[in-house]
Amino acid sequence: MERKTGLILALDVTDRGRALNIAKATAGHLDAIKVNYPLALACGMEIVRDLAKDAYVLCDFKVADIPNTNRLIVERAIASGASGVVCHAFAGSDSVKACVDAAKGREIFVVTEMSHPGGQQFTGRLADELAKVAVEAGAKGVIAPATRPDRIAHIRKIIGKLEILSPGVGAQGGSASDALKAGADHIIVGRSIYEASDPAKVAKHLVEEAQKQF
Repeated sequence: MERKTGLILALDVTDRGRALNIAKATAGHLDAIKVNYPLALACGMEIVRDLAKDAYVLCDFKVADIPNTNRLIVERAIASGASGVVCHAFAGSDSVKACVDAAKGREIFVVTEMSHPGGQQFTGRLADELAKVAVEAGAKGVIAPATRPDRIAHIRKIIGKLEILSPGVGAQGGSASDALKAGADHIIVGRSIYEASDPAKVAKHLVEEAQKQF
């Protein structure tokens, strides 16, 4: 994923019109729009197709199944216009490799450690191994928590030059500058932007903060 602003919008709304309006308002400040299940289930994969006309769309479906099912999910996401897909690694190396192969040159990002407190219970303890799976499978990058910058720095040592996308900035308490200083390439922000009265203003401020660390 090309870094121009360092900001990814987690567009976790469930109304099509609202989603498109927020995407349009913030477009100039974003490197990507992350679509998760709430928006996809509410609006169908058509919303991915619509957003992808003007943006890099990352389907955050946290794909975590047997290789054949993973392949089918990633193929449908890519066919709908996604430029990237997020998967879990705990299903095993073969399942992650199936995602990478199905992406056919598009980008796969692997969850190493989730950003909420419960993320430390299981993914946190396995993060080193999950990061190694991402490297070995040929993933484009990983997901690491902005809420724990020390973990970003640690995971960076394992994955080398792979990209790090960091969720948890804003509503979850993570700091954009701290995450980027620790080694993140992009920050992922949702509620702080889409719940704001002026989403574009908040996005602009986050980009200004982020670019001080580039």
